[in-house]
Amino acid sequence: MTAEQFIYDLAKKAAEEIYGQSIAESQIQIQKTRKEFEGDYTMVAFPLLKISRKSPEATCNELGDKILELSPEVEKYNIIKGFLNITLSKSFWASTLNEISQTPDFGFTQEQEENPIVIEFSSPNTNKPLHLGHIRNNLLGMSISRIMEKTGKRVVKVNLVNDRGIHICKSMLAWQKFGNGETPESTGKKGDHLVGDYYVRFDKEYKAQVKELVSNGMSEEEAKIKAPIMQEAQEMLRKWEAKDPEVIGLWKKMNGWVYEGFDKTYADLGITFDKIYYESDTYLLGKSIVLDGLKKGIFFKKDDGSIWIDLTNDGLDEKLLLRGDGTSVYITQDIGTAIQRYKEFKFGEHIYVVGNEQEYHFQVLKLIMKKLGYDWSDTLYHLSYGMVQLPEGKMKSREGTVVDADDLVKEMIDTARQMSKELGKLDDVDHGIAEEVNRMVGLAALKYFILKVDPKKNMTFNPKESIDFNGNTGPFIQYTHARIKSVLAKATAAGFAFNQKVNPEDISNNKELDLIQLIGQFPEVLQNSAQNHNPSLIANYAYELAKEYNQFYHDYSILKEQDEGVRKLRLTLSACVADVIKRTMWLLGIEVPEKM
Repeated sequence: MTAEQFIYDLAKKAAEEIYGQSIAESQIQIQKTRKEFEGDYTMVAFPLLKISRKSPEATCNELGDKILELSPEVEKYNIIKGFLNITLSKSFWASTLNEISQTPDFGFTQEQEENPIVIEFSSPNTNKPLHLGHIRNNLLGMSISRIMEKTGKRVVKVNLVNDRGIHICKSMLAWQKFGNGETPESTGKKGDHLVGDYYVRFDKEYKAQVKELVSNGMSEEEAKIKAPIMQEAQEMLRKWEAKDPEVIGLWKKMNGWVYEGFDKTYADLGITFDKIYYESDTYLLGKSIVLDGLKKGIFFKKDDGSIWIDLTNDGLDEKLLLRGDGTSVYITQDIGTAIQRYKEFKFGEHIYVVGNEQEYHFQVLKLIMKKLGYDWSDTLYHLSYGMVQLPEGKMKSREGTVVDADDLVKEMIDTARQMSKELGKLDDVDHGIAEEVNRMVGLAALKYFILKVDPKKNMTFNPKESIDFNGNTGPFIQYTHARIKSVLAKATAAGFAFNQKVNPEDISNNKELDLIQLIGQFPEVLQNSAQNHNPSLIANYAYELAKEYNQFYHDYSILKEQDEGVRKLRLTLSACVADVIKRTMWLLGIEVPEKM
């Protein structure tokens, strides 16, 4: 039980005993006491004034007295204008530290729920490598999956690969026309990068053709349609849909190159999936459902044969579901895959990790599923996240100005290596171990900088800022963990005891109390992060914990403390901080080295 829950239960019991009636949960409001006031937790008296029929101060007084009477764990209270500030005893905090130190995987909940949460993320196109935007998507998806898992949920991580469509044909056609048979093996390039180069090459040729047609008197709009290379790409798509053996063979070969490239990038970032879906297998799934909805009058048909839904009465718009030629659109596919996944997993929630430019799409999807009569439509949730860019500005895949995920990962690890050399931190460490630490630090800088920002916000990723060893960064938190591990290793070598029962009288200062309180909040922070689908709550908590520990480390001696009980408490507290840091960072997909 967290300290906040302990105070809540105590305050509710006190109020019910004083006023002789059941008190609603909403009438007991508990919050952390603000730093400028004395106390650990604050109870707000105002919701109880109708029952007490007394002034806020008088209500606080009688509640405070009753709480003191009910629990020896409460040391004292004070009142500030209708707010009851409660101070817990050293005995309570010593017991809290003992419980934390003796609880394996403190804060984590073992799997409890049968109905899983399906989390779809990544969803790349097979015409280009993963880029910075994909990194934010993948890191959010993986982190939310771990957060949900450690709050007792069963999680199924899925990826829907966009492996068909005109954009795929553009890369295929450009390779066919200009590639001279080159392969990842012959060029030494990762397959996704090679295919991406041809996507850029297509755009270059297309723009040149449009420019030439316009110079010959054609309107730009017409030129964009009649450019020969675009006509060829559309013909290739028609052949693909007709299952032309040659086109299908080329499609399989080039997609195979891309998948090998994706697998390497996913491995480097620590991203895994439980199941991968392919759009080429699922794009027709929703068609029969849409036709059935048409028969039931949920959808309507226009004169050109296209099928739509009218959502104007719901404050939205008309939405296309099937084109006049019978081909599906993205919403058709999402209708089909949602139903397929519910049949497969009977999910309790389905989370789509997709950028905020698709918010309207997911509003429509949820509403359509509701109108089709699926009672689980309310479990569909769009984890909408903002754009990520570099200080230089936006990126464009077609023009080849994106920052590839692989290049960014390499740059971050190279920067970590350079900083390590400058600081001389790993000079006495085996080269292989040093390289592994550099990898961990570089990836931590990247992952933490992205995940510490609320997903809903747009963000600018600054590589230089992200790897600073001082400030709100992954390497700073990693360094704090390594510092603690060094202290504990020295303590073990000296034969000093820790992770044993500590006594209340061994708590010697407020910094120790602050740290015990802070690590005690971890389960609550984890629950809040899961409920809000927001890893930044975990990230910023980890930073706060690391920052508080470093201040404590600076102000108080640990290994040189002469009082054995105080030293044992400080070592035990240090060990618990290190464990909680390691768990928070794991939730973010970040490894923490033992030495830095």
